[in-house]
Amino acid sequence: MATALPRHDTALLNALKNGDEAVFVATVEAWGPAMLRLARAHVASGAVAEEVVQEAWIGILRGLDRFEGRSSLRTWALSIVSNIAKTRGVKEARSEPFAPAVDPDRFQDADGRYPGGWQTPPEPWPEQKLEDAETRDAALAAIDALPPRQREVISLRDVEGFSSEEVCNALDISETNQRVLLHRARSKVRGALEAHFGS
Repeated sequence: MATALPRHDTALLNALKNGDEAVFVATVEAWGPAMLRLARAHVASGAVAEEVVQEAWIGILRGLDRFEGRSSLRTWALSIVSNIAKTRGVKEARSEPFAPAVDPDRFQDADGRYPGGWQTPPEPWPEQKLEDAETRDAALAAIDALPPRQREVISLRDVEGFSSEEVCNALDISETNQRVLLHRARSKVRGALEAHFGS
């Protein structure tokens, strides 16, 4: 059963259904970067990600009459991008080996004073380095190197600022799965930043 859409979504949906070109262009500009990042999480190149987004927009426009309002219009659109990107990614036959989120050697073994605790706790990062462009580039490179699903979740949560509920709806994953993927992604990015700060 569809729920009532927020006024903004209702107005946007009606404008898109009526072919309002200015609204469409504004929506593409507003949602495009998130859609591209989401697509890029599943495919091997930026060019393929752009094709996915274009295909998604065609699907979105054709599917406006079938939109049921179970989520926000933006979340629905992102789920379309995700589905198309996943299909393309499978066709590209990309596979990522499983790796633990944090190097197990960083933790004490069963014979240690605190089994499973840190060997040496992580050092705090220098405040001024957190804000420089080089650090931002290192973080984005670390995100780009993640397996597709982790890259997708961290991009939506930490780059785009989506709530966990929005990410779960857009990607059709459980809250538990979203938390695990986000934890693994953040751990790997943290490790890359530790290496960056150590260099």
